[in-house]
Amino acid sequence: METIGLLAGIGTLPVEFVEAVKSQGYRVVCIAVIPGIDERLKTKADVYYEISAFKLNKVIKTLVSENVKEVTMIGKVTKEWLFKNHPIPDLRAIKVLNRLRKMDMKDDTVTLVLVEELAKDGISVLDQTKYLKPLMPGPQVFTKKKPTEDQLKDVAFGFKAAKAIGAMDLGQTVVIKNQAVMAVEAIEGTDACIRRGGQLARGGAVVVKTAKPSQDTRFDMPAVGLKTLHSMEESGCAVLAIEAYHTLFAEREAVLKEADQKGIVILSVEQENL
Repeated sequence: METIGLLAGIGTLPVEFVEAVKSQGYRVVCIAVIPGIDERLKTKADVYYEISAFKLNKVIKTLVSENVKEVTMIGKVTKEWLFKNHPIPDLRAIKVLNRLRKMDMKDDTVTLVLVEELAKDGISVLDQTKYLKPLMPGPQVFTKKKPTEDQLKDVAFGFKAAKAIGAMDLGQTVVIKNQAVMAVEAIEGTDACIRRGGQLARGGAVVVKTAKPSQDTRFDMPAVGLKTLHSMEESGCAVLAIEAYHTLFAEREAVLKEADQKGIVILSVEQENL
């Protein structure tokens, strides 16, 4: 049985990945690289480890010992975590961090350096979407409630703004109201951005999430789920728009059921149709 590795971050997507891969006959070795990983992974993965990303040599040698040739990185690992308390890095991680100090700490830079490090031990990084195509819907309005003309104008404006910050590798999410930017995603992550933007808008804000213009599909694909919806509810946001064919929509059934109950609009859009 062929083995696929999973370096898991926070959220439900790692669980959905494991379920999808195992349904196709693969063995899954999961390494939780930060705290707060979905507990279900412990039983759903064939083999489960908890090893800090700062123990990089141990992470890679564990994958090698489990005969992993291909790995995917799914789940949120925010840069905010890098600046919090964490275990003392091992020598391999220190060397990587020293390389990054001479470069930058953009999301793609950090991840590409990790990709290079894995390759040194014969491990390639999979396209995140390879086994998750069904989670990436085409253009449609998902909810019973439809967007108004003014909300669609905010979606179009927000789409351009999200692509602009994506081109700078800042984030993938913006919060808009009346074609004014309430918040853009940065180091704090999507949910904090949504809560901040929604509070500043004082209700009725539109959340737009897109892929970066030069999105590397091996990592950091945009994703939404129940946590996204809950952040919107907490801050009074009214609409969630995602980029069609380029956004992973996790927990879709539960999200749409709750969105319909709360009167929140969810849709997916294509850039050329805005």
